[in-house]
Amino acid sequence: MERQVIVTADGSSTVSIPEMNVTYHSTHGAIRESIHVFIQAGLNQALSSYSSISILEMGFGTGLNALLTLIETEAVQKPVHYTAIELYPLEQEQIKSLNYVQQLDRKDLQPVFEILHTSPWEKEIPIVESFTLFKSRTDLLKFETPRSGQLFHLIYFDAFAPAAQPELWTSGVFEKIFALLSPGGLLVTYCSKGDVRRAMQSAGFKVEKLTGPPGKREMVRAWKEM
Repeated sequence: MERQVIVTADGSSTVSIPEMNVTYHSTHGAIRESIHVFIQAGLNQALSSYSSISILEMGFGTGLNALLTLIETEAVQKPVHYTAIELYPLEQEQIKSLNYVQQLDRKDLQPVFEILHTSPWEKEIPIVESFTLFKSRTDLLKFETPRSGQLFHLIYFDAFAPAAQPELWTSGVFEKIFALLSPGGLLVTYCSKGDVRRAMQSAGFKVEKLTGPPGKREMVRAWKEM
């Protein structure tokens, strides 16, 4: 399957898969979308509630969400345990073409960004002092947490859109995700389709629609009641 690095409207890069007619991030702005959906609507909410945060990302992809999370939590000095599921990781030549550290004016983090991608799979790796990464190269429904009984405070659900991968947006998938979320924990995603929200609600989530990033009218934040 061919994957191409392209530049989005805010100058930041993403990856396109022409065969599936999908991109890893919004063509209206990769960084802009990730900050709006995952950092502002998700991480910043969780930071106000926890002294340390355990995060699960469905779809590690370009590593952008992990990089932005590292930067944000570095600023407030709160430790993060970051777990990412990715069945089809990018190749090295594609990773080298991503321009996030340049666009964020954080060229000092280029070595860190590379380590996010090159660190071993299925092993907890300290990336910087306050950020630990565990990457799992597996199917979501087969995923097992690195620590027995581990629950997450925040879930970034960043799978490809339902039109491309409908099997990842079902009640069964969200039941699995719900079981991995701690009481009071949040899930954020760019997708606000009615059938997706109903699948979340069927799994036990409380769901709200929020204003979406540029190019998208709405997004979703969901949570597990205490």
